[in-house]
Amino acid sequence: MDPSHPQIAVAKQAKTEQEMTPIPSIKLNTGASIPAIGFGTGVSAYDSATLEASEKWTLTGLEAGYKHIDTAALYRTEPYVGKALRAAGVKREEMFITTKLPPHHQVYVERSFNDSLSNLGVDYVDLYLIHWPQNLAYPGGYEAPDTLVGLFTEFQVLATPTFNDTWAEFERLHASGRARAIGVSNFSIKTLEELFTTAKIVPAVNQIEIHPYLVQTELVEYCQKKGIVVEAYTPTGREVVRDDPVIVALAAKYKATTTQVILAWHLARGIVAIPGSTNVERQKQNLDLPTLSAEDVASITALDRGQRVLARLMPDNTLIGWSAERLGWEKNKE
Repeated sequence: MDPSHPQIAVAKQAKTEQEMTPIPSIKLNTGASIPAIGFGTGVSAYDSATLEASEKWTLTGLEAGYKHIDTAALYRTEPYVGKALRAAGVKREEMFITTKLPPHHQVYVERSFNDSLSNLGVDYVDLYLIHWPQNLAYPGGYEAPDTLVGLFTEFQVLATPTFNDTWAEFERLHASGRARAIGVSNFSIKTLEELFTTAKIVPAVNQIEIHPYLVQTELVEYCQKKGIVVEAYTPTGREVVRDDPVIVALAAKYKATTTQVILAWHLARGIVAIPGSTNVERQKQNLDLPTLSAEDVASITALDRGQRVLARLMPDNTLIGWSAERLGWEKNKE
């Protein structure tokens, strides 16, 4: 990559000419606050070398100043996150820790939650999410396949328990104080409406794929009206979005990286972003963001194509055993 590319060198001058935004916190419907930039730990969870290295790069993230760590049982990084938290010597009350129930554990909610606490070495989490609305069964029962191929091919979709049933279990975890807030991930307006037919507690968070090519305006506005904080995974849209000419031009304007510009766009929309990086300098940059003008926020939003780059439907318009219609998703757009 050219050293003049905005992802490399330009950010070193960022503070000299452009105003930078302190990372805010957003109030949850529980009254607690969640830092608006989190540290994602779902990088190459099924590559053993990268997985074992996750303790080191989680530790550098903590040393860079992240106060919000996002992990999941399905990522397999919980034990390494726990080790990094202990190595960093951070105070538990100063950290916001999120983890997630995998889709094949909807019949094992209490067991799975307890294992997550044990792996993390904590006695509560700040946020616990239903990772996917689907309820799956694998040949190994409690254990998922140890390859990505197996993860997406060896499952059986179960009709019960439904995510409504699972949410009732989550409400009990919340009442126990061990899950300070509860929420969902990969839920659409359709599946949220189904959840609301039985839910006693409104989810605190909905974590979904959002980036400039997948703006999700209708879902974001729906959640925000319901008091649900929206979190973005794959928040930069990867290289395909970061290299968009509009983003590159704005990075030059703000003397920032393209990632910093996109993360600043999320903050301007009131969305929590969960970037992941194993690079120490980029970890620091992601906590040091420019303040975008309203016009530039609008120009980024206008890039929307309804295009997913991570959670893409299969050629038959299904994902993890559910059709696009059942998920409440639009079909893939290129």
